[in-house]
Amino acid sequence: MLTVFSDEHFMRQALLEAQAAFDADEIPVGAVVVCRNRIIARGHNQTELLTDVTAHAEILAITAAANALGSKYLDDCTLFVTLEPCVMCAGALAWAQLGRLVMGTADEKRGFMRYGKELLHPKTKVEYGIMETECSGLLKEFFQNKREGL
Repeated sequence: MLTVFSDEHFMRQALLEAQAAFDADEIPVGAVVVCRNRIIARGHNQTELLTDVTAHAEILAITAAANALGSKYLDDCTLFVTLEPCVMCAGALAWAQLGRLVMGTADEKRGFMRYGKELLHPKTKVEYGIMETECSGLLKEFFQNKREGL
């Protein structure tokens, strides 16, 4: 019998990735790619570690998912990400033809929705606000620590 997991279950997994970024002194964003109710890829921000401005959680998860599937298209997949993707990541999701995007919290300053859902593939379904309090709380704690010099 197949256990069907909830969006909250998968967002908790993305939050674990975000915590790994937090612990590594990276901006705490985490992502998981789910295909047929199974996590096939994980990622968290690694821009500092890799000295690479493109090493966002979403990009790393997309690459891992494509490798796991042997396909550049993720049309049967859902990406769970703790923070709304930036324009760069939205473009990558469009090229990957992602089936569904689930975001934890909005990014008022750099999120792609400032420019509209049209940045994604036309068939990508978008949902947001899943575990928003937990997702935004980790980010707030990270930046508060930075301001306090911790």
